[in-house]
Amino acid sequence: MIEDRERERLAARRPFLEFRALVLRSLRDFFRERGFLEVQTPVRTPAPAPEPHIDAVPCDGRFLDTSPELYMKRLLAAGYEKIFQIAPVFRKGERGRLHHPEFTLLEWYRLNEDYTALQQDCRELVAKVCRDGGRFPGWLYGGRRLEAGVPWRELAVEEAFAEYAGWRPGPDPDPDRFDADLVEKVEPNLGFPRPCILKDYPASQAALARLKPGDPAVAERFELYWAGIELANGFSELTDPREQRERFEQALEVRRREGRTVYPLPEAFLRSLEHLGPCAGIALGVDRLAMLLSGASRLDDVTAFPPE
Repeated sequence: MIEDRERERLAARRPFLEFRALVLRSLRDFFRERGFLEVQTPVRTPAPAPEPHIDAVPCDGRFLDTSPELYMKRLLAAGYEKIFQIAPVFRKGERGRLHHPEFTLLEWYRLNEDYTALQQDCRELVAKVCRDGGRFPGWLYGGRRLEAGVPWRELAVEEAFAEYAGWRPGPDPDPDRFDADLVEKVEPNLGFPRPCILKDYPASQAALARLKPGDPAVAERFELYWAGIELANGFSELTDPREQRERFEQALEVRRREGRTVYPLPEAFLRSLEHLGPCAGIALGVDRLAMLLSGASRLDDVTAFPPE
């Protein structure tokens, strides 16, 4: 009986998995048509990027990658100009309708570009995938119409918080309040009916992004939302090795105070920044995009074998 139920579940997922395969083909076609090189980097790393609230999974003396970002930027530092990767990544303890501990990321990077180039990539990429999947110019998702055309709405983080949360974060907001209001008050309103770009995050939320020239209170970071779902996170990359080391050390101190694993500093990556020029990079959740476009209600539906 258990085997029968398993076969039934797998058979029921087939239409969603077929649509997911279409999305993957479309994504690869998009980048190949634009002269990007597809790369493959290690799934394990001795030193994940230190982030306060993303936990890596230990694996035989190393860690499963939470993102291929550090490896890919080392390629940029070696002179690669346009690269992309579709890779499995792993994050400890993430499980829900929109979260899996193992999921698929699309990451792409451009040398000598900033986050505005990535935003245009997103517009063109979404249009192509929607056309290839029969979702252009729009379709119904969860009873609401979504549209793939342009123009998209663009909102600075400060504007979005003023509109939906009733306060302006400034350059260094309380992180717990910021995160809670972003998830509970801001995100659910973004991306109806067309995608929305939420940009220019407070400086303290810069992650690996550079601060905006002429306005150091904000970072050149943006996120792509559709139907209230975060699809992508991109930025003009920070390339100053001293500042990046300081940010990593601050993140590790937060992890230490909170009793989380304190990772080694990624020294090979930090050394590579000595040779890295201006660049921009972005990570897009393939599973979430496939879920949205296929009409699925949760990541489990577009995953052959969910975590359990």
